[in-house]
Amino acid sequence: MSVTLMVVDARFTLLKPVRSEMSLVLMQSYWITDLPQRLWQGVASQFGSRTELVAENEKLKTEALLLQGRLQKLAALTEQNVRLRELLNSSALVNEKVEVAELIGMDPNPFTQRILINKGERDGVVLGQPVLDARGLMGQVVELMPYTSRVLLLTDSTHSIPVQVNRNGLRAIASGTGNPEWLELRHVADTADIKEGDLLVSSGLGQRFPAGYPVATVKEVIHDSGQPFAVVRAVPTAALNRSRYLLLVFTDSRTPEQRATDAAQAQEAADLKGQAAPATPAAAAPVAPTSPAPANAAPAKASPAHAAGNGHPASTTHTTPAAAAPAGGAAHPATTHPATPAKPKEQH
Repeated sequence: MSVTLMVVDARFTLLKPVRSEMSLVLMQSYWITDLPQRLWQGVASQFGSRTELVAENEKLKTEALLLQGRLQKLAALTEQNVRLRELLNSSALVNEKVEVAELIGMDPNPFTQRILINKGERDGVVLGQPVLDARGLMGQVVELMPYTSRVLLLTDSTHSIPVQVNRNGLRAIASGTGNPEWLELRHVADTADIKEGDLLVSSGLGQRFPAGYPVATVKEVIHDSGQPFAVVRAVPTAALNRSRYLLLVFTDSRTPEQRATDAAQAQEAADLKGQAAPATPAAAAPVAPTSPAPANAAPAKASPAHAAGNGHPASTTHTTPAAAAPAGGAAHPATTHPATPAKPKEQH
């Protein structure tokens, strides 16, 4: 029966619902096995010396101050990047949404590099979701359960990720070797511009991992004149064997066409907003009053165009006095005899 279950689990997907339901039961065992450590940590924190606490408090204050200074510089760089992208009529880079997860288990199989985290399908986790720690990318989600997920690490022998050299943009594929301390770059030309110490970041190709996250640092480059490709080995930047708290990255799910459409609409809205800005007072044209003058008001002063008699004015625009009383006649109340505006002389 055990052999049959192993074959069915390896070849088919019939036991995935059973494994998903069993994870609910195993959650209690995880909690029980982790209970002694949590109790010990609680007791140790209660009986910690005052000197250690004061020293730790001072250290944290110093680190917080340094991080605040870096954050201010990062905010200025982010705003500058947004302005430059707007000038280039490109879509703005939206910061990814992240959620903190905790490592609760590791795969005992020595030939696989997998871990178990305490976030699952009920928390919005999806297959293929990138996972990283405070130093760089760690892997991606390959199996979902209601309250837990299984993550495949970068160093697994079946995993590969597209990367690029941060120094010059050279693209390559970083593959796992089965060793948690090494990654290998496949099919790198022997004449490629890559050297020890180069930082490898995710290139974003393949639409799986977001671009710009640290992946590894080149540790060794071996050139062999008899081989077309160089042997390049790199060390992962993430602490794969030491990190306990991880980040789940929720990337932008829009397609490139949708992002381009949204960017065009945002640019059009910005252009319309700029055109609708109010004019300055110096450039504003005077507006003639529209309300009729009272009947007992004095006749409006004739414009220069009418004062010229039979001559033609230099301008083709007339200024007709509104509600002017007929010449030589007495003014009448507006309620009985409304005033008739004088007809301007037609221009030729």
